[in-house]
Amino acid sequence: MSGLFVTFEGIEGAGKSTQTRMLVESLERDGVASVQVREPGGTPIAEAVREVLLRSEAGVTAHAEALLFLAARAQNTAERIRPALEQGLVVVCDRYSDSTLAYQGYGRGLDLSLIRAMDAFATGGLAPDVTFLLDLDAQVGLGRQSQRNRMEGEPLKFHDRVRRGYLEEAARDRSRIRVLDGVRPAEELHHEIARAVASLLRARREA
Repeated sequence: MSGLFVTFEGIEGAGKSTQTRMLVESLERDGVASVQVREPGGTPIAEAVREVLLRSEAGVTAHAEALLFLAARAQNTAERIRPALEQGLVVVCDRYSDSTLAYQGYGRGLDLSLIRAMDAFATGGLAPDVTFLLDLDAQVGLGRQSQRNRMEGEPLKFHDRVRRGYLEEAARDRSRIRVLDGVRPAEELHHEIARAVASLLRARREA
């Protein structure tokens, strides 16, 4: 049986990292082998790219930014995600392709069709089985951040565009992207997510 690919998406402060960790811990308690990854990151090359993208004070153009995110994703997909899925593991990823569409497409205004094509090249067409989009007001999300990296430091209007982009993508792919209210308590969200993932795993086993 091939593995299950689960991703978490959302604006800054939505709680993606918390839900990623909670899901992996829950799967481990239930004896389900899983791998936790993040984007950008996951491999030495991708982590180096992450440092440039999120920590660098040097200016990064919108086009360079998109290409760097895609380069990191290509490495992460080839080195960690695909091998884990081939081993039948559950891969739980904090951000993936939808982030590039939301941030560099809707947020930066880059061509969406071009981003889709480049992302397909970077990932070899690998798409998540299910994506949990944690949605909340951009101002609320930013208010949760005690420290801000380069992306988080963008103006509120930018984050509003990113949120709108996520919701448009969710409407475009309702079968994969599940929109959840990011204001809800973390434990409550986790239980709903864990139940959904368990249902998908049962369906895989019974197929």
